[in-house]
Amino acid sequence: MLHDVAIVGAGPVGATLALAMAEGDLDTVVLDARAPNATLRGDRSLALSHGARLIFDRLGVWDHLAAIPDAATPIVRIDVSQAGGFGGAMLDAEALGIPALGYVVSYRALQGALDATLADRGVVVQHGMTVRSVGGTPAYAAVTSDGPDALPLLARLAAVADGTGAAGAGIARRRHDYEQVALIAKVACAQPHGGLAFERFTPDGPMAMLPEGDHYALVWTMEAARAEALLTLDDGAFIARLTRHFGPRCGGFERVAERRTFPLVLEYAVHPIDTRCVMLGNAAQTLHPVAGQGFNVGLRDAWVLAQAILDAPRERIGEPAMLAGYARARLPDRWAGIVFTHGLVHLFGNDQPMLRWPRGLALTLLDALLPLKNAFTRTMMFGLR
Repeated sequence: MLHDVAIVGAGPVGATLALAMAEGDLDTVVLDARAPNATLRGDRSLALSHGARLIFDRLGVWDHLAAIPDAATPIVRIDVSQAGGFGGAMLDAEALGIPALGYVVSYRALQGALDATLADRGVVVQHGMTVRSVGGTPAYAAVTSDGPDALPLLARLAAVADGTGAAGAGIARRRHDYEQVALIAKVACAQPHGGLAFERFTPDGPMAMLPEGDHYALVWTMEAARAEALLTLDDGAFIARLTRHFGPRCGGFERVAERRTFPLVLEYAVHPIDTRCVMLGNAAQTLHPVAGQGFNVGLRDAWVLAQAILDAPRERIGEPAMLAGYARARLPDRWAGIVFTHGLVHLFGNDQPMLRWPRGLALTLLDALLPLKNAFTRTMMFGLR
């Protein structure tokens, strides 16, 4: 049997693709390694742009998410600064006439909202399916999963949104190890956050404080050895170190919980398409978490791919011309995300004195020139189009 589209992975990006295609008269099969109503990883905080929220509104996901207490916290302002230097910028949703610049959402809650919406729309997910390989011929894509008797699943197009892209053997990838980790935690402050987020550039690397429920979600980049030492500290000693490093900008830290780390890498597919196959989300590009772009770039991958599939005649789905058109449409935004996040890390994530002045000037001009600030903020929310 030849399906129209096979989606590998029903996480946030794969589920978004399936929901965006649900209006079409397509034979779509969705494969996911999770058990039903489970997640493959622990909960974590995601930075969701206003543009991504509009996608979820349109797909019916936001209503499910908003019904979960504290699952989505609005970011109404972002304070951008550098440690040890002048200059700063304040990005404000009110100045753009929108309710929020973005939202901090629980990964687990978002996955639950997506699963509920898939069920509402009658999209069936085949759970417990670990895909080992995805390959293509001019006539079809073949998706092979675990099991001694498992025959390849055939489709006009295979969309890989499994978070790694490891199943797509024909896709060339590039990898850059930042030789750092992100230490993440939940931090409570003495005063309410009021929807204010912080992006602060320090000699060790960027750090962010994202409003989430009644606390902040901390993302603190540093060398792995230093992070391991900080993980061994008791809560009081950790808070003292955090206060010295971050400064007094958000009041005073009172409690910390759920400290852990993950490695920081940039990994991307040189070309996200191959014969009858396409990579999207983290399978196409895994970005540094600075500025919270990676997840949102992946959602835009799914939205644009869905429109390309729905616009194509059934017999043209997965053909080279269709995939090339999708790749061209995503090229500016995708590479902007890669270059922007990688460039920020190298420009702001060091302690070279000669760079402090131009960095401060850049932040000052961003804050002072309203058309520039509005254009920058809109690009952060909607991508480069």
